[in-house]
Amino acid sequence: MADLAWRRAPRSRLAAAAPRSPRWRLIPSAVVLGVLAAAVLVVPLVVDLDQQYVDLAAANRPPSARHPFGTDELGRDVMLRCVYALRVSMTVGLVAALISSVLGTALGALAGAVGGWVDRLLMRLVDAVASVPHLLLGIVIVAVLRPSLTAVVISIGLTHWLSSARIVRSEVLSLRGRPFIDAAIVGGSSRTRVLVRHLLPNVAPQVLLATTLAVPHAVWHETALSFLGLGLPPHAASIGNMINDAQRSLLTGGWWMSLAPGLVLIAATLAVSGVGGVWRDRLNPKRRTELTW
Repeated sequence: MADLAWRRAPRSRLAAAAPRSPRWRLIPSAVVLGVLAAAVLVVPLVVDLDQQYVDLAAANRPPSARHPFGTDELGRDVMLRCVYALRVSMTVGLVAALISSVLGTALGALAGAVGGWVDRLLMRLVDAVASVPHLLLGIVIVAVLRPSLTAVVISIGLTHWLSSARIVRSEVLSLRGRPFIDAAIVGGSSRTRVLVRHLLPNVAPQVLLATTLAVPHAVWHETALSFLGLGLPPHAASIGNMINDAQRSLLTGGWWMSLAPGLVLIAATLAVSGVGGVWRDRLNPKRRTELTW
């Protein structure tokens, strides 16, 4: 017994010394999001350059004072293209995450509230969709709808609703046995009224959290589709398009053309995930003291 306690002592001391406040994760994530948001909103207004302006005389130039991120093979400013690409990617991620959350919430609430064969049928649908890789399913959807911004948003929305459906179903099942739900039923409320007035408001925080955490996945999905040539048109500023175009320049030493959009993509998705992780810890305080070694 003493030996067991001694083996657990180092982990216990580390857990006691670990910061329990989520601020150490929230502050850097919020700062990065603020900087990226300011860049998206301010840079196009301050910098007197066109992100689509072609200047072959300034092509393939490394980072400098005039072009902090360098220029691409057509002489376009990489920094401005990263800003516009981030605006497109985040817009696609937010819209697609909202679509997936609405779809997942509707199906999860229906499965949890009705139960029975409806619950079993919807959960088998979730298992069937989950068995297919998201990217592969997204490629099929975009190929059917033809590559475009709308097709990308639809493909992401139809492939990322599974987690929302599972979360809402589990929360609805746990709330169905609460006393206030029984009181509402005894008071004469219909099943639809109980679902809309009592169940859905109580699962709203979890749904918002799932939506926030779905944004990085949606951004990466859009980047992958654009990289494969199934997303935005080649001339449009997209992180996936920029990385795809930069492949040819890597052989000639143009490392900045792929490094800049890659770092912007990683910073944006990690910042959103960090804010979502802090929010998740707020909803479940027990996670603050959990350490994985």
